[in-house]
Amino acid sequence: MYAIFEALGMQVKAKEGDQLLIPKVEADVGDEIVFNRVLMLSDGENAIIGSPTVPGAKVVVEVLQHKKLPKIIVFKFKRRKNYRRKRGHRQQMTEVRVKEIAWTGQNLSQ
Repeated sequence: MYAIFEALGMQVKAKEGDQLLIPKVEADVGDEIVFNRVLMLSDGENAIIGSPTVPGAKVVVEVLQHKKLPKIIVFKFKRRKNYRRKRGHRQQMTEVRVKEIAWTGQNLSQ
């Protein structure tokens, strides 16, 4: 079974036991976070697509660690104008493990 849910504006596909990177969440390591905005549920054969979300569905994740992605260089340049700007950016992310995908509705084979 897998679900597609929204985590801080980003859509994420998850199965139970997966380790995922999501945008930084203000939570301590070891905390559980519940995402209620589940956009789709599927068991491989049958799927339920929400409009916009699936009612009664949730994804429970556990925070493993906070980390930064590798640096990305942003370089702006205009030729013949002596204009150059160089900036770096490191996106902060949270690594989580999916503990449970729950749905209070009927079987997915409906």
